Amino acid sequence: MNFDKANAALDSVYAAETPEALAKAYAEWAATYDSETASLGYLLPFLITAWVARHVPSGEGPLLDAGCGTGLSGPSLKALGYGEIAGLDLSDDMLKIAGSRNAYGELKKAMLGGPLPWPDRHFRAFFSTGVFTIGHAPASGLHELVRITKSGGHAIFTVRDQVFESGGFQAVFDELTQARKWRLVEQSPWFCCYAIGDPEALVKTFVFEVM
Repeated sequence: MNFDKANAALDSVYAAETPEALAKAYAEWAATYDSETASLGYLLPFLITAWVARHVPSGEGPLLDAGCGTGLSGPSLKALGYGEIAGLDLSDDMLKIAGSRNAYGELKKAMLGGPLPWPDRHFRAFFSTGVFTIGHAPASGLHELVRITKSGGHAIFTVRDQVFESGGFQAVFDELTQARKWRLVEQSPWFCCYAIGDPEALVKTFVFEVM
């Protein structure tokens, strides 16, 4: 059953304790990632486009899909009129699939939490789903993402409930706010990120305007 395999794969990526282990887990999952997450009713790559469309006028760019995985968000945004979309991910196998979707102008391998290969104030907005979660990108990765986002641009991303406090996200939010690097525009209530499986998994979407 896809449902059981998807849960096993999720357990594997959540259990990864190093970037290398996480990349290996995604390399092993890449080929069946789309069908197996679909079996769980994974909403986030599609739902995030609603917040992008709410805050970024159609056609404005470039946009960065930070932690793009297999590139599920790209085609939806392209259909909504966004033409300049870049993606980054730590997995070559995932990036290869994302490239096959013909929605991304550039794809780069990079790890959130480290330096990113773009200049200051390059992107109109970045968006990210399923990345600030168990065993994945640290809250500190937001500093680099804000650096490469234009003044007046937007940071649009989800955070998993289980890491929000333990991962120090509020402290990073406060630090960036106090440094006048961004301001909070919107936050959703906590909601389920899987329409079918894992009803305990909750996320919140945050939208900040970069100053």
